[in-house]
Order: sequence, then C-alpha cells, then structure tokens
Amino acid sequence: METSLHDLSHLFRQLGLPAEPADIDAFSARHRLRVGEALCEAAFWTPVQAHFLAQAMAQDSDWSDAADHLAVRLSQA
Repeated sequence: METSLHDLSHLFRQLGLPAEPADIDAFSARHRLRVGEALCEAAFWTPVQAHFLAQAMAQDSDWSDAADHLAVRLSQA
C-alpha cells in the first residue's frame, strides 16, 4: 500500500504558491472559507488551482488529505 507524502507545503507548491510555513500561515490568516463553501469554490483561487483542488477531492487522490487539511485551516475562526 502506497502512502501519501503530500503535506501542506507540497500542496502549496503544486498550486504555485509560496510554501514555507510562514507563507502558509500568512495565506491562512488572509483567506477564509464561508460556512458550507467547498475549498475549490473559494473566490481566491485561479481557475486552474480550483480545478486541481476539485479533481483532487473528487478522485480522492494523493492530494486529498492535504486539501482536507487546508480546508479545515481555512474554516477555523
């Protein structure tokens, strides 16, 4: 069984975003998901980023755990 090595840093790099811990914290501080909003539906993504996130979740890909983790971070007050 293959295990995923994709963490938030890897996800941010895949999305073309700065991926250092401080960058991820700053992104999380600036962006929030509305109640009930799916991660891929947020207005702050480019169309390509949103598509990647939607596919990751729909296909339960190796990226889905990191995407879930990001969604939780962006949903917290």
